[in-house]
Amino acid sequence: MNTIELMTLGFLSEEPLCGYRLRKKMEQLQGYMQAVSDGTLHTVTNRFVKAGYIGETFNVVNGRRLREFHLEDAGREKLIEELKGTEGYMLTNITKWAVVMSFLSVIPDEEDRRAVLRRRLDVLDSDVRRLYSDGEGPIDNDKVDDKYRRAIIMIHDAEIDAERQWLKHELGEPGE
Repeated sequence: MNTIELMTLGFLSEEPLCGYRLRKKMEQLQGYMQAVSDGTLHTVTNRFVKAGYIGETFNVVNGRRLREFHLEDAGREKLIEELKGTEGYMLTNITKWAVVMSFLSVIPDEEDRRAVLRRRLDVLDSDVRRLYSDGEGPIDNDKVDDKYRRAIIMIHDAEIDAERQWLKHELGEPGE
């Protein structure tokens, strides 16, 4: 499942929404750099209606026909299944991970939520501090001379440290 699909089910787990409000919530979560087109959202919502994940109702508001979506039980089950099984790029890519984290509370079982957080912590405990590669493998970041690249490395490392600290606290593990 991609982030648009995950956000569709996730936001509809909170409340029924029309397509416009759903798209605006997605843009708010991901920022305008990750704009969601009406066509993409229309494709996803149509597919999810056919799959029985979401339902739709039609109302007339200010003389216009408004299509509103709501989450069906099958959609909630699919959302929970996807969140519980988070792996790959959904764990390693910070933008995708932010979407997962935004809806993690939908998982009803605390241990299942903790298992997802544990997998993310395992990713952060790996060699994620290597931002640049010379084609031969990771470059020693201490040897990066450009001050702007060094700034990105410093910010990246601080973000990793902050997230690791939060994850360890959340998982009840001793800090460093």
